[in-house]
Amino acid sequence: MSLINTLKDQNARTRSLAKALTWRITATLTTAVIAYIVTGELSTAAIIGGLEFVLKFILYYGHERAWNSVR
Repeated sequence: MSLINTLKDQNARTRSLAKALTWRITATLTTAVIAYIVTGELSTAAIIGGLEFVLKFILYYGHERAWNSVR
């Protein structure tokens, strides 16, 4: 099965990973910008963004897989 077909399959783990990754990038950039505005420190914003990325990526993937198991 090609990557495109796999991404179109609503139940594919690859699709869930791709969705989680693209959403996390968008949301993490938003969080890092807000953290920078609040703190004025780039290093603090990067740490907050990095932690947020990892934790929420794992949570989103689990959430997505749980919803895919509901029929």
